[in-house]
Amino acid sequence: MAKNRSELVSEVAAKADTSQTAVNSVLDALFEVFSTSVSNGEKITIPGWLAVERTDRAARQGRNPQTGETIQIAAGHSVKLTAGSKLKAAAK
Repeated sequence: MAKNRSELVSEVAAKADTSQTAVNSVLDALFEVFSTSVSNGEKITIPGWLAVERTDRAARQGRNPQTGETIQIAAGHSVKLTAGSKLKAAAK
């Protein structure tokens, strides 16, 4: 069971008694803020629900699965999502 964006927008619009267009605009703005903040290395916390932050990955050695050759994997960044207490309680 998975919910796609249009289903989410529809459900939120019904619960908030607002238009789907308004909810869609808010989601677009929210994701833009998330993207900008994470790219700037800022952590976003919504207490009780979730935290989003950029993490650093160190350079490391890997192996090419086709040839078995050792390769160097460059350092990079990733994104970490942490569930808050309310979200964890809802999963029980």
